[in-house]
Amino acid sequence: TERPRRCHILPGKFSITCLPVHLTVSPAAERLRYILGDDEETMPTPTLFTEMDTLQHEGDELEWRESARWVKFEEKVEEGGERWSKPHVSTLSLHSLFELRTCLQTGTVLLDLEGYSLPQIVDDIIERQIEEGLIGAELRDKISFVLLRKHRHQTKKPIHRSFADLGKSGSGGSECSIFKTVPVSPSIPTHIVHNSRSMNDIAETPSTDQLKNKFMKKIPRDAEASNVLVGEVDFLEKPFVAFVRLSQATTLGGLTEVPVPTRFLFVLLGPLGKAKSYNEIGRAIATLMVDDLFSDVAYKARDREDLIAGIDEFLDEVIVLPPGEWDPKIRIEPPKKIPSADNRRKSVFSLNELGQMNGTAGGRGPVSEDEVMPAPHELGEELAYTGRFCGGLILDIKRKLPWYPSDFYEGFHIQSISAVLFIYLGCITNAITFGGLLGDATDNYQGVMESFLGTALAGTVFCLFSGQPLIILSSTGPILIFEKLLYEFSKNNGIDYMELRLWIGMHSCVQCIFLVATDASYIIKYMTRFTEEGFSSLISFIFISDAIKKMVGAFKYYPINIDFKSDYVTAYKCECLAPDPSKSILGVEHVGTSLNVTALDWTQLSKKECVKYGGSLLGKSCKYVPDLALMSFILFFGTYTMTVTLKKFKFSRYFPTKLRKLISDFSIFMSIMTFVGLDMLIGLQTPKLIVPTDFKPTRAGRGWFVMPFGKNPWWVYVASSVPALLVTILIFMDQQISAVIVNRKENKLKKGCGYHLDLLWVGVLMVACSFMGLPWYVAATVISIAHIDSLKMESESSAPGEQPQFLGVREQRLTGILVFVLTGVSIFLAPILQFIPMPVLYGVFLYMGVASLGGIQFWDRIKLIMMPAKHQPDFSYLRHVPLRRVHLFTLVQIVCLAVLWILKSTFLAIIFPVMILGLMVIRKMLDMVFSQHDLAWLDDILPEKEKKKKEDEKNTTKKDKKKGKGGDDSEDVSVLVVMQDLAYSFLLYSHCPCHAL
Repeated sequence: TERPRRCHILPGKFSITCLPVHLTVSPAAERLRYILGDDEETMPTPTLFTEMDTLQHEGDELEWRESARWVKFEEKVEEGGERWSKPHVSTLSLHSLFELRTCLQTGTVLLDLEGYSLPQIVDDIIERQIEEGLIGAELRDKISFVLLRKHRHQTKKPIHRSFADLGKSGSGGSECSIFKTVPVSPSIPTHIVHNSRSMNDIAETPSTDQLKNKFMKKIPRDAEASNVLVGEVDFLEKPFVAFVRLSQATTLGGLTEVPVPTRFLFVLLGPLGKAKSYNEIGRAIATLMVDDLFSDVAYKARDREDLIAGIDEFLDEVIVLPPGEWDPKIRIEPPKKIPSADNRRKSVFSLNELGQMNGTAGGRGPVSEDEVMPAPHELGEELAYTGRFCGGLILDIKRKLPWYPSDFYEGFHIQSISAVLFIYLGCITNAITFGGLLGDATDNYQGVMESFLGTALAGTVFCLFSGQPLIILSSTGPILIFEKLLYEFSKNNGIDYMELRLWIGMHSCVQCIFLVATDASYIIKYMTRFTEEGFSSLISFIFISDAIKKMVGAFKYYPINIDFKSDYVTAYKCECLAPDPSKSILGVEHVGTSLNVTALDWTQLSKKECVKYGGSLLGKSCKYVPDLALMSFILFFGTYTMTVTLKKFKFSRYFPTKLRKLISDFSIFMSIMTFVGLDMLIGLQTPKLIVPTDFKPTRAGRGWFVMPFGKNPWWVYVASSVPALLVTILIFMDQQISAVIVNRKENKLKKGCGYHLDLLWVGVLMVACSFMGLPWYVAATVISIAHIDSLKMESESSAPGEQPQFLGVREQRLTGILVFVLTGVSIFLAPILQFIPMPVLYGVFLYMGVASLGGIQFWDRIKLIMMPAKHQPDFSYLRHVPLRRVHLFTLVQIVCLAVLWILKSTFLAIIFPVMILGLMVIRKMLDMVFSQHDLAWLDDILPEKEKKKKEDEKNTTKKDKKKGKGGDDSEDVSVLVVMQDLAYSFLLYSHCPCHAL
């Protein structure tokens, strides 16, 4: 067509284009494989900062003005010249890429040029053009003069500047505001200006403004620059094109907006009348230079043909946007997640000899991420079966020992403070809750004091010596049920509860050590996402439901007076009635005073005094506390809402990045402090956190240590091994499932884990807690996930428009140790902690439960059931598995979750770990209902199925290779190659401004 530039394209991973296909046997593809494959061990290429300057005419004055820049995405100078545009994906015209390809074919290409200054580089470019006969020698001075004009870079200073800024002279620097003007000296005639080589206007050293430019924070330290200069002049009849790569990156004074050394230089000067076309070619080369694959080619290219091969590869991967269905003026927002360039490099090297096409037009292209099966279920070498005595434990110790020093000094970060405060509040709330429930279940043999002390002891030791210190230990619901049943059994049969519990703990410890010695933890590799998500969802729902139940309980204790009517306010009263004379004397004697009861004016006594002296309260308003339930709800829901809002604040548009991140990290602490202050300001008697103040056992008469002999018959010591087996299964499943969830590959943990070492310490701590009469502890899934989330790290230096990348988790032991030390010290912090309202902590519990559901595929699939198909998110498994099969799989998980919920709510909660094993059996049965393809996307393939699948694929590959040796397709391939070359010859040499060369 006459104007093919109307067909727009943008960089992508694969293409649907009208271009001739590139076959794997094409010279360009083979050349590219050779370019990128010959230096596998070299350092990665630096990030390129690309700046495009256009030539501007101000009367007789010429100057280069910055018009756009790229780090990863394009930023344009807005028409008003006052600010940069938002970063956006570069949308290029198809015609501009063909013109660029022609320019590189016919222009000057200088690779590894020795350059130390811009004038010298310009002289070398012009000299080469003259030698090649591309320009005449008479144009040397004019081209040199134009290329050495001053560069005016866009600054972020507004047009309304202070008088001090307006008074500053701009003669000393090369970077200045676009609003400044540089007048031509009236004493120099125009014809001398255009023919003088002595008046170089470009600064030789970076200016102060360049060195202070804040944009440097967005550019990696090892970055290099690529400069693009395009413009039109009146003395050229055909384009002047040059592509230069310097042998060493060199800082060229005022050429670049920021003081980054320049490695590449692209120059395009042409005749008048085609400025828009030149600008589009400049944008095309600038976009190519920040493309990961092409930048590798540019650094490693040996000649002109290598660069052209890089453009051909880029053309194979672009996506065409039809002009009639898309407005080119729309700026496409940068994606939240940028596709990895490694996949594109792999697609280049995966080309085989079977004639597989490199594009998608006319045949099947390189396999995209959507067509590749998901990553197999891998839990790492930590769960490998060694077959040796304590083999897995020894490997865990060897794996973790080198990281031990870094586990401490890497914890010294401001992010750790917010994590400690968050997890600490969660732990003390959990300790108080379970301590109170244990006290009710065991007649105060274990209570809040034991819960605090046990949490501090077990948690500190575990964080010091475990294989995965990010795991947080806590009491769990099944353990509470077991303790309650054990106490009732002991009481009904005349057996000492504490001594029996001690022997169960010792037997369970021995059984845990046996499991560690035999590498029994390797069976966890059969636990797929189906089981993990069922378990973690159950624990999350328990946290959510408990928080809501406790909040609803506040409405029961402090009910809202629904029957209140303002017109009957005179009827609402509360009177203090004198006690019965026969009981009043006893009441006064109990108080310990000789007060004469008959002399009291009972109507004038306060509520406390009335109860103290044995009186009774009568009236509708006696038990009514105004607004207490409503205030509790405000504290509860306000804490949760504010925490969620501040946690997302790092994605906000307001304030600098560091401040947003700081607010996000301390979101929970800020929310708690806000609503604690609100509660103190209002002054209502909301329920507060109650912390024990005396360091003594909850039950009077019991000591801190339990003796193993003397209170029970001898057979109890042996028979206790039976209930100990149930406890061992419970501990094993709870601990290892939580560890698998924490050690997910999505968390990008780099220091490894230690399933065997963790289980060993849990068993040892059971014995220690049993001897001291403290609760038993195991990994707490929700609190551990919250610990992980509070320590997530993101990239600090990101290109404009690029979302911060998740780097991993701050793996260390310090936060966990501080949390549990503070928990132990909390006994002495009662005067401070008593100001924290319980509804605020319930709000923290609710947040932890909801936040732990994030990223669980099961929860996403539940929400899909209520969504119309057109509104469903573009999940990868929805592309490969029919929706009805997805819903069926989700329904099976919902039924399993409902059964687990019912069991945990009854006395059958003691068999909870057995039901977790039951989930693994149900998952095994799903192999008969769902295909392995569907299970690979919705869950994980079981290890033996995965092995069988790999063998099948291996056999299939061998058959394909035997078929490929026949060479039946060689004739078709050669015909397509010839057709491709003819088509390219026609497209590349039509309607190109550089064709005149």
